[in-house]
Amino acid sequence: MLGRRRMIGAGAATIAFARGARAETATLPFANGERPVMRYPGKRPMIVLTQRPPQLETPFGVFNDGLLTPNDAFFVRYHLSDIPTEIDPVTYRVAVKGLVNRPLSLSLQDLRAMPQIEFVAAHQCSGNSRGFFEPRIAGGQLANGAMGNARWRGVPLKAVLERAGVKAGAVQVAFNGLDGPAAPSVPDFVKALPMDHALDGEVMLATSMNGAELPWLNGYPVRLVVPGYFGTYWMKHLSEIEVLDHVFDGFWMKSAYRIPDNDCACTEPGKAPASTVPIGRFNIRSFLTNLQDGAQVKAGVETPLRGIAFDGGYGISEVAVSTDGGRAWTPARLGDSLGKYSFREWKAAVTLPAGAQTIMVRARNASGETQPMEAKWNPPGYMRNVVETTKVMAA
Repeated sequence: MLGRRRMIGAGAATIAFARGARAETATLPFANGERPVMRYPGKRPMIVLTQRPPQLETPFGVFNDGLLTPNDAFFVRYHLSDIPTEIDPVTYRVAVKGLVNRPLSLSLQDLRAMPQIEFVAAHQCSGNSRGFFEPRIAGGQLANGAMGNARWRGVPLKAVLERAGVKAGAVQVAFNGLDGPAAPSVPDFVKALPMDHALDGEVMLATSMNGAELPWLNGYPVRLVVPGYFGTYWMKHLSEIEVLDHVFDGFWMKSAYRIPDNDCACTEPGKAPASTVPIGRFNIRSFLTNLQDGAQVKAGVETPLRGIAFDGGYGISEVAVSTDGGRAWTPARLGDSLGKYSFREWKAAVTLPAGAQTIMVRARNASGETQPMEAKWNPPGYMRNVVETTKVMAA
């Protein structure tokens, strides 16, 4: 496998894909869960959902190694198979056009010369954990590894739009990237944000991830970062920003990535929603990371527990664990906060009697949102956030 290389003289960055030998397989904990585990350029062995386009899930054990997900272990999700394999960082540009006073063509040098912001934010695929939905749902059958947490650095979208000068009547901002459809019948992947969201000062044109340039498969050289919102808006290989005087009605906004328009974003299994809205902010989630299903622990002595929790930006206020099916909950200790959009570490300890045991974890945020005890269902298989359970054997 060849990684990214800089071509002397040309200044271009390229990536090459080769069909590597399948070193091993992973079996995810649901029906038809066997997956190849392979290396891709710039990545450690990852769980492969599809090879073209690359869809790579992070092995769950990575989330127990620290709050920041390493770049080489960060999940990958593409929608279109014609992904860029060569980008010249010297000639690369981000176009800013549409309803603006001064159309722009920004180079990497231009972006790096502008005032920078930096924050830690979780990134999560809308369909993370879809494989656990019952009844099953069509689409990528993912376990819990289509998420990650990183320190992002770049230019606020607000500053870019202010430099261009947004005209009166602007309604939304649309974003496109360098990946494209392999056939004319496939709609290009274009996303949009409302004007007030685009100007909130937090949406970022990121050029750095965990102190290094973006990995190719995570959007090199510039990607959109939309903290607190699902990954469908985090455009990779960003190439165009267009200010619109109307609500964008392309396929990936009007038809795809939509959820039931109700408080739970859910319906009865198999039932179509009466109306839908575009998916938006994360709901709250928490996970136990240092024990996985089937783990063996000692009975009658304290078993340390550790995990993560996150939400759409209100901030985690409480995590609790239960070993009796949710009748009683023991508060966990929260670790230091890396910011309201970041994973938050939690720790606890339980003493388990001998036999098969189930450990549950539930989080609450500053707005009072908590996780449901029973899983909610929706037709696209988005936003799963049920209280997680881990079955262990104490002996």
